Amino acid sequence: MSGDRPNILLITTDQHHFECLGVTNPVLQTPNLDRLAAAGTRFDRAYCPNPLCSPSRSSIITGQYPSSHGCWTIGTKLDEELPTVSGLLSGAGYASSLIGKAHFQPLASNPEQTSLEAPPRLRDLDFWREFHGPYYGFDHIELARNHADEAWAGQHYALWMESRGLTDWRDYFRSDNGRPGPKHRWRLPEEHHYTTFVAERSVAAIERAAAAGENFFTWASFQDPHPPYLVPEPWASLYDPADVPIGRLVPGELDAMPPWFGLTQQQRPDFSPWQETPYENHGFHSHLIDEAELRRNVATYYGMISFIDAGVGTILAALDRLGLTESTIIVFTTDHGHFLGQHGLTAKGAFHYEDLIRIPMIVRAAGVPAGRQTSALQSLVDYAPTFLAAAGLQVPERMQGLDQWPAWTGAVDAVRDHALVENRHQPTRVHVRTYVEDRYKITVHRDQPYGELFDLADDPGEHRNRFDDPGYATIRAELTERFLNAELARERSRYPRIAVA
Repeated sequence: MSGDRPNILLITTDQHHFECLGVTNPVLQTPNLDRLAAAGTRFDRAYCPNPLCSPSRSSIITGQYPSSHGCWTIGTKLDEELPTVSGLLSGAGYASSLIGKAHFQPLASNPEQTSLEAPPRLRDLDFWREFHGPYYGFDHIELARNHADEAWAGQHYALWMESRGLTDWRDYFRSDNGRPGPKHRWRLPEEHHYTTFVAERSVAAIERAAAAGENFFTWASFQDPHPPYLVPEPWASLYDPADVPIGRLVPGELDAMPPWFGLTQQQRPDFSPWQETPYENHGFHSHLIDEAELRRNVATYYGMISFIDAGVGTILAALDRLGLTESTIIVFTTDHGHFLGQHGLTAKGAFHYEDLIRIPMIVRAAGVPAGRQTSALQSLVDYAPTFLAAAGLQVPERMQGLDQWPAWTGAVDAVRDHALVENRHQPTRVHVRTYVEDRYKITVHRDQPYGELFDLADDPGEHRNRFDDPGYATIRAELTERFLNAELARERSRYPRIAVA
């Protein structure tokens, strides 16, 4: 192990609202994440580059935006030939591992886009027994694709369940994802849950690297609190639905929003004008929900987060036990946010409110100030170049993210003055892009006259869309100009210019 190079531990959840940490929410119990925040810096203005799993996760490892790395929405594949932070670190002597959710490939496979993460391969346990990588530059992988009791359970997670004596594990998961499953309380024991799997196997990967005297880059990729809202006891009963805060729709707030926002508040909305392929648009359905059910969902969501927090504690305790805490950069975050009733919305979709595109983020490392909170803008696209720079490695020309290490250590107040968020869920009809600054954010929709503009200082809850407000015409023009310049500035090429011609 090189003493002058840090280990890197990336801990992620899936679909985690930025305010759902114990340090920001007095109802939520996350003692281990709170401890991590106390020992490090919490970034309260971090953003995802896309509010969907595959594109955002692909940006984490490539340092590129989805429009550049090509995995532009879920159901598409990340090119396996692209350089990744995992592969570059591995080439420099790091033991690189990914434990848990990958989602770099779709739930279907064809000759143009072959996928290891598609059925029936998901449950071909003989294959997964032999295959542990390499995969997108990770030397060692142990994968789990499913959320809750989804039919996608299998891969290394299934082998782990069997190794722990749960040979009838299939009985706890749906055979068909079209069938409804149980809600809230899952009879699967917590010791066989994938949160336990991710924590335990992440520790094993770290221990393996430590025993070999190698630096490590480990991504502990927890699958929750992504729906379905389902978790084992004691976590299912940890929170009383009456005690959890829920978001609400402010009367009239959607009147000035693009038309698909208002449709979410109808019983049987027609979203066909935005449907261009056979594949669904996430969130394009009725979001009407009984308050009692919403509260029960939020209570379960909180239970899932507290369960993950316990898993994070297991990993942090292992670092302490191995004497590796001070030599490890620890980053906690998620792939994108989640709606818990805010603006009348649930889960996710093409709704670029802060609830969905803003994410929790904590960094703990030697040189990173303890107990600090900062509003320095961050993006998941910055992780790859920052990790490489921290390891003393060259950042490839094609990476679009920025080295945030100076902001993480407090050497500068901020590296970014804006963040960009893409969302192209249909080839042309759901194609959205957002530009965010310290105070303002603007969202444009391809081929449409409507858009969104929010003044986050005057209206932090984003209830008044100023896009067509004459009083904001000058601000809109200035934001649009800066937005266009940001699009130009992020252009990258594979190679630098080396000659006159």
